[in-house]
Amino acid sequence: MSEDLQVSYPSSAAERDEWIVQRRPARAPLDPLQPYAFFVEEECSASGAVLPVATIFLTNRECPWRCVMCDLWRNTLTGPVPPGAISAQIDYALKQLPPARELKLYNSGSFFDPGAIPVEDHPQIAAKANSFARLIVESHPALIGERALKFRDRLTCRLEVAMGLETVHPHSLEKLNKRMTLSQFSEAAKFLCDNDIDLRVFILVQPPFISERESLYWAERSLDFAFECGAIAATLIPTRGGNGAMETLAAAGQFSPPNLEIIESAFRYGLGLKRGRVFVDLWDAPKIKGCIMCHSSRISRLREMNLLQKNILPVTCGHCIANN
Repeated sequence: MSEDLQVSYPSSAAERDEWIVQRRPARAPLDPLQPYAFFVEEECSASGAVLPVATIFLTNRECPWRCVMCDLWRNTLTGPVPPGAISAQIDYALKQLPPARELKLYNSGSFFDPGAIPVEDHPQIAAKANSFARLIVESHPALIGERALKFRDRLTCRLEVAMGLETVHPHSLEKLNKRMTLSQFSEAAKFLCDNDIDLRVFILVQPPFISERESLYWAERSLDFAFECGAIAATLIPTRGGNGAMETLAAAGQFSPPNLEIIESAFRYGLGLKRGRVFVDLWDAPKIKGCIMCHSSRISRLREMNLLQKNILPVTCGHCIANN
């Protein structure tokens, strides 16, 4: 780490919070009675069938953990939503979406944070989710506990919880400001598995404080750890900038976004494990670094692999061959 960064990036969580917030761009204006995004996407299910999944990004308060790489706060509110608002948002989206078999409720934080999703709304949310075969929500490992079990007991559908592992690189994980250890993650994962709740894991590809040279190795080790913790699915997320803090780290040489080769290699490794489904998050795919001549074809290949859950022949590009 450079001397300048050692001075500018604090060592304590509270100071890091302030450092991260100081570098933020503007927050998006939002309506607390409407989700900020919603759509139906196709996903390969645990059975191997490709199913339509209704994905709703709920508008609610900002996550209390201020991770250095996070940009999800841009679509959050500065305070909590009133009781009934989350239920109204789900209704708003579902009335406009085509039918789906599974439901994802992502809230840019933790579903089991009562300041984000009011507990009073749980019965109504569960009633709506019970028209689907599966409900997928997200949570920080620190909030996995009795509240999750009480919510599970309201469901007749299958509950799946997605948790951000991010990376098993010990120094990078600590500096991400997630305030979580691998032991805490594995304990939360065990709690879910012991209580018949499925686990999905989010993994960052090339997070800050890991060099490009080492990034594939640590993505592979993170996949290993996720499946050792009982995950039924793991999603590889190409780490991106755009929140101010990441641009500062990039300027200091402590972050660079991953290229397509690293993402493809990590995906190939994960699928080869055959321990559970592996997906690549292609939400911001046009910005992933890669050859301009074959970029679109390679992204299409990754989309197909997400659905097929198997490796398919790589794209052959004369431009890449000529320049390597």
